[in-house]
Order: sequence, then C-alpha cells, then structure tokens
Amino acid sequence: MSDPSARPSRAEQRRNTEARILGQARRLFAESGYDRTTIRAVATAAEVDPGLVMHYFRSKEELFARATEGGPPPLPGGTPEQVAEQLLDVLRGSLADEPVESLAVLRSMLTHPEAAHEAREASRIQRDQISEAIPDDQADLRAGLISAVLIGVVLGRHLIKLDPLADADPDQIVEILRPSIRSLTKADD
Repeated sequence: MSDPSARPSRAEQRRNTEARILGQARRLFAESGYDRTTIRAVATAAEVDPGLVMHYFRSKEELFARATEGGPPPLPGGTPEQVAEQLLDVLRGSLADEPVESLAVLRSMLTHPEAAHEAREASRIQRDQISEAIPDDQADLRAGLISAVLIGVVLGRHLIKLDPLADADPDQIVEILRPSIRSLTKADD
C-alpha cells in the first residue's frame, strides 16, 4: 500500500503539469479563440513559466492541436429514426456539458486555418455518416443542414450565449428540435 503523504514522482509531476497546461489552454482557446490566446496567458493561467509551456508543446500550433484533440462523439448509424435520436442525444450532451475542445475549434475557425480545416473535416465526416442513413436523393444536403443546425445551437448557447437559449433546459431544446431533425433525416416518412 502506498503512503498517501508521499510526494508524487517526477513523472507524475510532469503529467500533472502538462494536464494543467492543457486544461487552461482548452479554456482560453474556447473563451478567446486561437489568435487572442497567447502562450504567456496559458502559462499564467496554469501557474507555470511560459518557457515550460514551450518545453512541453514546442509551439502554439502544437498546443492548440493537443488542446483540441478530443474524441468526437460517436458517429450516428442505423435507420433514419435511430440516427435522428442519436444526433439529438449528442446535442443534449453538448448543451448540458460545455464541449470545451469543440468550442475552442469553433471559436478559432474564423481566424485560424488549422481550426477551420479541423471544423470542416469533422463536419464532413459527420455529414457523410448521416447522409448514409437518409433515404433521399438530397441526403447530402439534408445532412449538411442537420450539421448546420446542431453547430448553430451549440454556438448560440455556449459562445454567443443567446437569450433564452443560453439558460434553456437541454431536454426542452431537444424536444423542440426533434420534429425538425426527424423531418430532415426522413425518420417520419
């Protein structure tokens, strides 16, 4: 049994420091975007020297890449009905718990090419998966509209903080959107 008063090993200290830096970087990139987040600001928030941030991550670009790498939600699949409900469940989760990694990319995508590329690629992958389940010759357009709606709702709630969306119950938002998402996936045909 290990002694709880024992000091953490150097390796544990490094992992803890790296995790603290990444956590603060995620928060700052989500709040301020790529251009307005500086290495110095991340270091200050993480209570470390800016040189240590550079030691761990070598550049702001690498720090951003590591801070925004998060497992994307599982891709939907199945019947149009199943896809609609899976999408609504993912939305509910994104509304209840702020998806910091995604918000960092979304806030940064207008000014940082790598974030824009990452947002487009994630959207394309999701759109392709959704369109496979839609029995319609306009499946790609329908899937694109679904992605735009879901991204817009998350942006409106967490980044723009639109009233009353910012304070609404996630279940209420999902219930209001359910007929639209089901219609777009052709779940009700």
